[in-house]
Amino acid sequence: MSRPARITLSVVSLLGAAALLFALPYLVGVDWEQIGRELGRLSTGWLIALTALWLAGLWAYTYVMTASLPGLTNLHAFMLNAVGSAVSNLMPFGGAAGVAVTFAMARGWGHGNAAITVSALVTGVWNVLSRLLLPAVGIIALLVAGEVPGRGMAAMTAVGAAVLLGLVGLLALALRSENTARALDRALHRFALRLPPRPRKLLLRADGGMLAVRNKTMGVLRTGWRGLTAGMIAYLLLQAVLLHACLIAVGAEVELAEVVAVFAINRMLTTAVITPSGAGISETGTAALLLHFGVAPGPAAAATILYSFYTFAIEVPTGGLAWAGWTLRRRERRPDVAHAPRPLVKK
Repeated sequence: MSRPARITLSVVSLLGAAALLFALPYLVGVDWEQIGRELGRLSTGWLIALTALWLAGLWAYTYVMTASLPGLTNLHAFMLNAVGSAVSNLMPFGGAAGVAVTFAMARGWGHGNAAITVSALVTGVWNVLSRLLLPAVGIIALLVAGEVPGRGMAAMTAVGAAVLLGLVGLLALALRSENTARALDRALHRFALRLPPRPRKLLLRADGGMLAVRNKTMGVLRTGWRGLTAGMIAYLLLQAVLLHACLIAVGAEVELAEVVAVFAINRMLTTAVITPSGAGISETGTAALLLHFGVAPGPAAAATILYSFYTFAIEVPTGGLAWAGWTLRRRERRPDVAHAPRPLVKK
C-alpha cells in the first residue's frame, strides 16, 4: 500500500471513529449538553480515584511486559506500553507501527532483536486470548446471577471461542514444529514486504530467525507464564473496576454480573480494526448494552464517554510524553563526538 493510500485510510478511519463518538449520545437518546451536565457533577475526589485506578491498571500491565522481556524494568515497560497504545489509538491497523516503535525503544535500552520479537509475540498472544476469553466470562457471570444472555452475546462468544482455538492451535504448532516455524518465517517475510519502509526494515531483520525465536519463546513461557498471567489478570480486573467506578460516579446502578458482561464486550470490541483500537465501535456497543440492562440514557452515555476517556483518549498524550522523555534521554546519552577525548598514540 502506498504512503498516500495509508494516510487516506488513517484519516478516513479517524473521521469514522470521531463521527461514531460524536453521534453516541444521539444514538442512545440524549445530547451532548446532557452528557456535559452528567460529567460536570463529578467531584475532584472521583476524578482522583478514577485516575489512580487507571494508573494502577497501566502499572499492573508492566508485569506482563517484564515477564516477556527479561531485563526490562517496570518504568521502561510503562513507557513502552504508553507509546505503543498511543500509536494504536491514532492509526487503524496500528499494531505494525506499534511494533516498530517498541523495537526502536527497546533496542535503545540494549535489548536484542530476537528477545524483542519474542516479547511482542507473547504479549500479543496473551492480549488476544484474554479479550476472546472475556465474553465467556461475561456469560458465566450473567448465568451465575440468574440472567439469560441474549443471542447476540452468545454468538459473539462462540465466534471468540473459535478464533481462540485457532490461535492456540497455530501457536502450539509453531512452538512444537520446526517446519511450521519455517513456514511462519516465510509468511513474516511476505508480510514485511507490504509494510512501510521503517517497520519493514525492522521485521526483515528477524527474517529467518523464527527458529531462534521459537526456542527463546519456549524459554520465556517456561519461566514467565506466571508473571504474564498474573499481570494480565490484575490489569483486566483493574480495568473492570475502573468501568464500575465510572458507572457509580455518574449515578448508574448496574449489577456486578452486568458490569462484568459490559466490560467483556467492551474489551472484545476494541479488537475491531475498522477504527483505531475499535474507537466508536466499542463505545456504541457498551452504551447499547448498558441500555439493555436498564441504565438510563444519560448515565449510560456519560459513563461510556468517561470510561473511553481513560482507556482511549488519555493514552495519546501519555504516550506522547513517554516518547518525548525517551527521545530526550537518548539524546543526553549520546557522546559528543566533537569534544570526545582523542586516544593517546605512542611515539
